[in-house]
Amino acid sequence: MSISTKYDPTAAEDKWYSYWLDKKFFHSTPDEREPYTIVIPPPNVTGVLHMGHMLNNTIQDVLIRKARMQGKNACWVAGTDHASIATEAKVVAMLKERGISKKDLSREEFLKYAWEWKEKYGGIILDQLKKLGASCDWDRTRFTMEEDLSEAVIDSFIHLYKKGNIYRGVRMVNWDPTGKTAVSDEEVIRKEVNQKLYYIKYEVKSEGEPSAFLTIATTRPETIMADSAICINPNDERYTHLHGKKVFVPLINREIPIIQDEYVTMEFGTGCLKVTPAHDLNDYELGVKHKLPVIDILNDDGTLNDKAEILIGEDRFVARKKIAKVLEESGHLEKVEDYKSQVGFSERTDAVIEPKLSLQWFSKMDQLAKPALEDVLNGEVKLIPEKFINTYRHWMENVKDWCISRQLWWGQRIPAWYFQHEEPVVAKTKAEAIEELINRVPERREWSEESKAGFRKQAEEFITQDEDVVDTWFSSWLWPITVFDGFKDPQNKDFNYYYPTNDLVTAPEILFFWVARMIMAGREFTGKKPFTNVYLTGIVRDKLGRKMSKSLGNSPDPIGLIEKYGADGVRVGMLMSSPAGNDLMFDEAYCEQGRNFANKIWNAFRLVKGWEVDETLANPNQKAIAWFESRFSEALAEIESNFKQYRLSEALMATYKLVWDDFCAWYLEMIKPQYQHPVDAETKKITIQYFEQILRLLHPFMPFLTEELYHDELFGERAEMDCCIVADYPVIGQVNEILLKEAELVKGLVSEIRNVRNKRQISPKEALPLAIKVNSGLDYKAWENIIFKLANIEQIELVNDKVAGAASFMVGNDEFFISLGGNVDAEAEKERLTKELEYLQGFLKSVDAKLSNERFVQNAKPEIIANERNKKADAESKIAIITESLAAMEA
Repeated sequence: MSISTKYDPTAAEDKWYSYWLDKKFFHSTPDEREPYTIVIPPPNVTGVLHMGHMLNNTIQDVLIRKARMQGKNACWVAGTDHASIATEAKVVAMLKERGISKKDLSREEFLKYAWEWKEKYGGIILDQLKKLGASCDWDRTRFTMEEDLSEAVIDSFIHLYKKGNIYRGVRMVNWDPTGKTAVSDEEVIRKEVNQKLYYIKYEVKSEGEPSAFLTIATTRPETIMADSAICINPNDERYTHLHGKKVFVPLINREIPIIQDEYVTMEFGTGCLKVTPAHDLNDYELGVKHKLPVIDILNDDGTLNDKAEILIGEDRFVARKKIAKVLEESGHLEKVEDYKSQVGFSERTDAVIEPKLSLQWFSKMDQLAKPALEDVLNGEVKLIPEKFINTYRHWMENVKDWCISRQLWWGQRIPAWYFQHEEPVVAKTKAEAIEELINRVPERREWSEESKAGFRKQAEEFITQDEDVVDTWFSSWLWPITVFDGFKDPQNKDFNYYYPTNDLVTAPEILFFWVARMIMAGREFTGKKPFTNVYLTGIVRDKLGRKMSKSLGNSPDPIGLIEKYGADGVRVGMLMSSPAGNDLMFDEAYCEQGRNFANKIWNAFRLVKGWEVDETLANPNQKAIAWFESRFSEALAEIESNFKQYRLSEALMATYKLVWDDFCAWYLEMIKPQYQHPVDAETKKITIQYFEQILRLLHPFMPFLTEELYHDELFGERAEMDCCIVADYPVIGQVNEILLKEAELVKGLVSEIRNVRNKRQISPKEALPLAIKVNSGLDYKAWENIIFKLANIEQIELVNDKVAGAASFMVGNDEFFISLGGNVDAEAEKERLTKELEYLQGFLKSVDAKLSNERFVQNAKPEIIANERNKKADAESKIAIITESLAAMEA
């Protein structure tokens, strides 16, 4: 191919992604290879790509591409979640634009519109993932509300109900007045908000005595009409005289008792608590304990109902402002103070959550949680990083029953059936429900067939199914099972081959929403864990540490970033700053650095491709070639170690340094021919081999650039299926430690000579003489062609003593001298050596302090202690040499 001066990511991305799809490189079917399986955390069908998705899916793609290159049967299953609350809100908004109200539609009509919306918009985020390079097996794409997956949800509900794990009852739930549905504790986001604390005066009922008032502090004056009691602490001497008394609720003058309970905090507010059992979880528990009436004054949409007696039909927050004014006018408001407190908001609609008593379906969690907790504690399922284990343990040991019903139409409908005033029947179909109605009553079982037929006819007409759907998470907790049809056919080939899956990559905030529940479902329904490793990414934040969000306007458009920097550049940028489990402080400059890295590789490729070959030349670069071979293996071992620990950011940085520093900045400079001169055939051949290994190493991180270069004629003719995406991943070779140490000394020498030139403003074109006093035993003559080339040295002389009047420096324990004639300032040289001596003495002091610290020596790893001792020996050696040099100058 013709090589342009600049890499064009757009052309490469479109071309190679289409090619990969066309050749089915992403597709997986069971075979004799080891499977490597990832299931995608299914994004909501309402979603568009955000920075969290970018990070999460880049990590998954890196893992899946690497496994594919290592010969594993890599299968990455994609899909989307139906997202009941969010999708229903989108559909309602769409209908509103068309002048249609949900309440005017039947369930069937509404669902028809919902499916229409899903078909139009539901695949947007998956198409965006393709722009990122995500190599999912798109042929396996699943949707949580497709027929087979929905059937599995219903089957799991029935299974748990028959085991006694699912029940129906009235409980206090988190109510979303905008979505008009219950939500789980995990879907409530706590935010600190500025509020008002209202001090309200309740008149104490007295017989013929002067009026007395009890002041109560509350942030919710609109709920006083739902008050059932005033509670005081029995130990509070301020209120001993009120024991057994009653008060009147302001404005409506209903009598309520004063009760005593140590639950009340004497220090908060006035030390008195208004008890509103219908609108606060703790008040509800107090109400149960003291047998108080429950007065629910709120409608499902957050407006006041008839039981409120006043302000009927007003929104709760409008009512709050109005009632405060009325209380003030009636003399019942003593004062108002500013107050900050935590308030719950619905994750889906951002509505303020209302605690509400509601008849709902619940799943008992205690027995389901035990094996799922054990899986993590015994290491069957590994949480990465491990710091999340304690958080997981705390949640699982204190797990509460799960409210699994939602007051929505979009979702899997609860398989419960109601007939007249009988207890509900849980069954898959109406026909099965009717048979259950007959079989569960002994008298009915004894009926004649004719009587049963009559009952069936009556029941067919009057039986109704529950209107609610199950919580979306009750669907997605089956995801690793249902994507392979493990419910529909537990013995099918795919399920037995791919399940349990290998790695799950997800966000810590859904560790309990989803991860814990998937482990529970895996154990309950298959007897196996669903995955082995859970890589928990951090939250993507901006440079100021704020979580990226649309509302703050601090989140860049991911597709815009890809268009600007290329998919490879963005992938590198995301991973450069994303250590596992720690938040990512994203800066667009990282993507620019990623793009620059792509251009660096492109330019290195152009350099090598441009070399002409002279077959008659001998290879003068054996040292450089041997060094880079060892350096590549050394770096690869480090990269593999990082991958095994799921330290992908560190794996990328090790790769980045190998390519930018070792290959481009050092190796290519060591071996490149002089300008407009040819290179020997062996050097170019081996360099091309190294370059191809680098492309393979880089491919999981930068798939488009590497595939583009991999097919250039420089690397030979490629067959149709000979692509970088399925090329063999590099294998760690032999590492020559001595050679690596020698090379570091030589690189240090070259850098020091360049520093001398810069400080003394000596042209790089001026060849300099070099004298070396060797203390290390290194054979510098064996490296002289590299030193000559990179440092422009005209000759190397080995000496036994110091060279008077020369610029001197040290690399390791070896001393180097460059004779500059009259250019050497003896006093300046003395000053430089003195400063270096002071620095080394301070450094030695800090190392000695560490090594004399018993706690450090006892607790540090052996290799760390050995490293500190090596530092000490090196510093002492350099100090001795500099001291000797300074003494010679004084002589």
